[in-house]
Amino acid sequence: MAAPGKSLNHIDNKPLRDRVLDALRDAIVSAELKPGEPLIELELSAQLGVSRAPLREAIQILSREGLVETIPYRGAIVRNLSRRDIEELYSLRSVLESFAVQRIIERNDAEQVTRLRAVFESMLTAAQGGDLKAVNNIDREFHDTLIELSDHNLLVMTWSSVSMRVRQVMALRNRRNSDITRIAYNHLPIIEAIQKADEAEALRLIREHVASSGDLLAENWDTVMESLAQ
Repeated sequence: MAAPGKSLNHIDNKPLRDRVLDALRDAIVSAELKPGEPLIELELSAQLGVSRAPLREAIQILSREGLVETIPYRGAIVRNLSRRDIEELYSLRSVLESFAVQRIIERNDAEQVTRLRAVFESMLTAAQGGDLKAVNNIDREFHDTLIELSDHNLLVMTWSSVSMRVRQVMALRNRRNSDITRIAYNHLPIIEAIQKADEAEALRLIREHVASSGDLLAENWDTVMESLAQ
């Protein structure tokens, strides 16, 4: 359980479930609440300043998103991640994002490239300011935007079913990058290939971008998990 004084702050009694959900989700994807950590309702409700009812609702939603699991006799915990989880998630990402890139190039809409460049510029600005949390959020936004720009409803629905796990693993990966400006610059060649309508190059780049991150995490997963436990 996150200790008092961390960034999991007390929240006001407003529309509660969504606020509780956002607070818990952010804590999980930033690894403040670590894989395997129990979600103790009494402690969390005291920290957040809410009753246990909206907390339970939020935990149920997080369970459907794949961020939380319920263990018999233990209750809810932050879902553990294995190498297989990483490999499966990144292999699926490669398929989904490659299809999105193909669709974007087929549509050949300059406004779409403008949107992707705007996200990249925001990510670079955050990176240059040393704001890793903002970089993580904008990194996720970039890939969400790729999917959105595909204009393919079923693809968007499929992506939404894994997007929170994608965000969690992105944050874990980015924590291990000593030069966070590199995180931003890694997206620029993809944008440029899309702008040139070079489908072969764009597909090569997006697959390489996704695969290299997945391989790095899978190969070093034990080290990643050990660093979180410290």
